[in-house]
Amino acid sequence: MTERQEHIFTWIAVVVVLLFVTAWVGAIVTERQQLREEREIQERTGITAAPRIAAPASRHVTSGLTDPAAPKTAYMNEAILKVLDPLRGESGAVRFYPRLPGTEVPGAPPNLEISDEPGIYKVAETLNQVNEAREQFNFFTLVPRTEKRAGKIGPYYLGNWPFEQGGKPRTAAYAPPSGFIEVTPENQDTYVSEHFRLRDFLTKGQGNVWPKYLLLNAKMLDKLELTIQELESKGIDVRHVTVMSGFRTPSYNHSGGNTAGRANLSRHMYGDAADVFVDNDRNGNMDDLNRDGRVDTRDADVMAQAAERVERRYPSLVGGIGVYKACCGHGPFMHVDVRGTRARWRE
Repeated sequence: MTERQEHIFTWIAVVVVLLFVTAWVGAIVTERQQLREEREIQERTGITAAPRIAAPASRHVTSGLTDPAAPKTAYMNEAILKVLDPLRGESGAVRFYPRLPGTEVPGAPPNLEISDEPGIYKVAETLNQVNEAREQFNFFTLVPRTEKRAGKIGPYYLGNWPFEQGGKPRTAAYAPPSGFIEVTPENQDTYVSEHFRLRDFLTKGQGNVWPKYLLLNAKMLDKLELTIQELESKGIDVRHVTVMSGFRTPSYNHSGGNTAGRANLSRHMYGDAADVFVDNDRNGNMDDLNRDGRVDTRDADVMAQAAERVERRYPSLVGGIGVYKACCGHGPFMHVDVRGTRARWRE
């Protein structure tokens, strides 16, 4: 190598090193600037920015949205708390709010941003609360019903709702749904209220088909939680409530076999009904709530009477209350819904 070539090589090496150092210094300056901006945003809005992690590649991959470190986890300030208080219901125990893409959360401040990508977006009061599933609040961005093709969304079969193909429902409560909660193996344990999780309300069947799709009415959850509170106020211990039947797809609702309780316009198809019983020992049967030494419809009556008192106190939660006796492999249970009109029955 000649002396001239050595000089050229040396200068090239110097330029490369200088470019590397410049880029490194620039990255440090940019990072510090971003951190400073995040601190300013936190001081101004009260929302702590979550770690900058890449968002999920597909709306069907929702594990990233439910991860505590996901970029859509936010923290509450006073303005957000004011928004969430009414969304928690009369019981204070509701933990979710469903929204269609493009719609606003009632009263939400500008700094509460929720993605239009279907999934679950968490809000927590503190960093520790992100891992306290029963306490954090969840916004569900729904999958619109327009995604349904031939009764299915993806591989999951729903069927068709009454009046979906035409005709006018007697009330808005019987109109076809506008959107669905997408449930995956990763998010199915998300709490929707203090005592209940998403998976508690899934339609039976299609066990290996994911994602599944669910309708769930927050007022019905509120009524259930208030009924639990009413039972506890009377000295009845309630640690676990089994949901025997929650949401039923139209396909499942109209399936063959014993269709007792599966009326053509069953409220279960609209996500605002549930068949439940107190099951603290988790043996799959109603507990002895009236302490008479046996389990029968009198125990379901105890639950129904509590739900009745809830309706009298909160007329906005009016709906159906039914008592069912043990039959066909199940014990006694109570049906509850929030259809908007009073209905009572015994089976």
